[in-house]
Amino acid sequence: MSAILIARWLRAWLLALLLLAAPAAAQTASVAALTAQLAQAERDVLAVDRALDARVDEEKRQLLRSRALAAQDAAIDAAGQLQERLTLVDAKVAQLGTPAAGTSEAPDIRAQRADLARQHAALDSAVKRGRLLGVTAQQLIDEIAQGQAAQFGERLWAHSPSPLSPTFWRAVLLSAPRDLRRVSTFVTSGIVQARAQSRGSVPWQALLGVIVFVAVLGPGRLALWRVGQRLLIEGAPGHRVRRSGYAIWRITVGTLTPLLASFSLVQGLRWARLEAASWSPMLDGLIAATTFAGLTASASGALLMRSQPSWRVASIGDATATRLRPFSLILAGLSFATITVDVFNRAVNASVAARVASQVAEASLHLLLLAATLLAVGRLRAEQASDATGETTRAGLGAVTLLAWLVAVAAALALLVGYVGLSLFLVQLVAWGTVLGSATYLLMAAIDDVSTSLFRRSSATGRTLVRALGLRGSSIDQFGVLLSGCLRVVVALTALGLLLSPFGAGNGVSALFGRLGTLSQGVEVGGVPVSPGTIVRGLVVLLVGLALVRAFRGWLEGRYLPATDLDVSGRNSVSLVARYVGVALAVIWSLASLGIGVERIALLLSALSVGIGFGLQAITSNFVSGLILLAERPIKIGDLVRVGTDEGDVKRISVRSTEIELADHSTLIVPNSELITKTVLNKTLASPLGRIQIQFAVPLGSDAVRVRAMVLESFAAEPAVLADPAPSAFVDSIADGRILFNCFAHVETPRAAYGARSAVFMALLARFRDEGIDIGTVPQRLEMVAAPMRQEAADRRDGDAAEKGDARD
Repeated sequence: MSAILIARWLRAWLLALLLLAAPAAAQTASVAALTAQLAQAERDVLAVDRALDARVDEEKRQLLRSRALAAQDAAIDAAGQLQERLTLVDAKVAQLGTPAAGTSEAPDIRAQRADLARQHAALDSAVKRGRLLGVTAQQLIDEIAQGQAAQFGERLWAHSPSPLSPTFWRAVLLSAPRDLRRVSTFVTSGIVQARAQSRGSVPWQALLGVIVFVAVLGPGRLALWRVGQRLLIEGAPGHRVRRSGYAIWRITVGTLTPLLASFSLVQGLRWARLEAASWSPMLDGLIAATTFAGLTASASGALLMRSQPSWRVASIGDATATRLRPFSLILAGLSFATITVDVFNRAVNASVAARVASQVAEASLHLLLLAATLLAVGRLRAEQASDATGETTRAGLGAVTLLAWLVAVAAALALLVGYVGLSLFLVQLVAWGTVLGSATYLLMAAIDDVSTSLFRRSSATGRTLVRALGLRGSSIDQFGVLLSGCLRVVVALTALGLLLSPFGAGNGVSALFGRLGTLSQGVEVGGVPVSPGTIVRGLVVLLVGLALVRAFRGWLEGRYLPATDLDVSGRNSVSLVARYVGVALAVIWSLASLGIGVERIALLLSALSVGIGFGLQAITSNFVSGLILLAERPIKIGDLVRVGTDEGDVKRISVRSTEIELADHSTLIVPNSELITKTVLNKTLASPLGRIQIQFAVPLGSDAVRVRAMVLESFAAEPAVLADPAPSAFVDSIADGRILFNCFAHVETPRAAYGARSAVFMALLARFRDEGIDIGTVPQRLEMVAAPMRQEAADRRDGDAAEKGDARD
């Protein structure tokens, strides 16, 4: 897309927004309309409250919740607009001011003041009424959620005789005649209605519905897939966008075409009046079953891409995709059958025994499919492990497989002991989680591909933004990564909220954690309830928080920070700060889930401050020193430093210590307080250059100019020596008949100084040997000369010794 087209597109959108905003801004509801809106919201809240006095089913509960939400929104909206009117009235009253004592106001001022007082009273009362309605509606919504959770718990933990016991089958056989009679009545009513309407005429509406069903579900679906693929090849930028876009297109087409096909079929039957009144829920259930089966098949098919491996988004091998595709199709068929059977049981009003028996069959089939899939995955992993050239498996696949086996074992045990609802919930949760996870993964991949491809410095949009707004290229890349991250978080949270929605388990993760706390009752310590349920909930919240922190750090280090202009040390500082802040937030979240407020946490920290001040001084000092190092950055990752007698490269900086890799490849761990309070030599802080120094001496009769020239030529011949700053050679001193030279040169890094210095020494030795220049020491002669007095004493001792010898002779 060219820059002109993008500019026109932006101008068109801005114009449309202005046109839409103008009438919206001009429209202001009157006080009477807002008061009527509050009255309607009050009637709706009252109706919901009265309806909850009796026991309601799941469908009616959802309708009541929607009505309460709508009433709450209407009340809050009306209260907000009335508050704006009240603010304007208060401003007018303030403009009039307070009448002075002892003076009388003009009649029109008094009338205006009285009118404003009446308006203030009416508006203030309406605002308080609207806020109260909002609170009441929220209480009703919470009550509905609690009732829904309670009903879900009852259904989940309902106990029935074990399918292995005779009692179970005795109940099924006893209720069989009644169930068969109801089924016969249901089928007969449908046949009678169809015969009555088709007698004497051809139900062409139903035939048309069948034709549309076959055409849409068969060739129409395939044609739409091909058209989407062709359009993506021609217009989508980059292989990644085409690949992920085609996966989303397959899911969309694979879900909507079964919906359209089944709706056409059912609508044709209804237009032909072939539908009996009792069959309406059954036909609606068939539409839902067909749509969900299409979603299951298309999501798993888009993930595996068995027939088109080049379009596969996930890193899955061809053998794995081929082996797992039949299981996904079986899951789609089993999902269709499960939904159809449940709808049929409700339509014919089947007995409890028949419903439990159908649930046992559904749970058993799901268990068999889950076990077969896990066995196939295990065989694939074993084959890949034995084949060195095969595809590698991810590290987390083993943990997921183990968790799936544990769920399968738990579901099987629950089924055997009679907890049929729990068993069916576990296996269906795995199935629905697989479908939802596949669709979520592909959607997140598509969001990431589109965001990072559209907002990239080398893309057309990126170049346009750089030229039009003067942004840096890295800013465009960062925006694309941030946009991708935000949208993916929204998708992940939405998927997490949808995980339990099909089972009527409340309204998201908060409801699930709330029910975990009611598993058991404990004691209160300092006003905080302590029980197994709260402890497990706190641990789960902590683990979820730490997992989110780890995922955020992975995205930060792998995607966002590489798109910035920060160096390695700066990225490390940002990553460490994000890590510790995230861990602190996860801990606070975990404590909050236990009922420990911020004021209690502050009290706990103040109590620990005494211990920190006395017993943890060293740790606190290292922690503060680490923060100083990360902020001021006197030492960065990659610097060549010397601490005491040890010299090496800085490899890692944490808030407690710094790791330095020495020349012998060992690691020196230095507490951060040592780097702050003691002297540290950083050879690469101010400049990355390294310096080499060469000292030697030549005899006094040597040609110093020639020697200096040879030194500079040796420096110039060495590739590691830099020309700027230029090498230099100086006569340092003349002593003992020698000329002492002190020479300097620079290299790119201090790490190259030792090798370059050795190479220059080798070159100089060869040149001096060829030129006959002696760089050894001055030959010296040592003579032993006795002092005069010591010589006379020695002569006397020799004379005395001679005399004694003569006397003995």
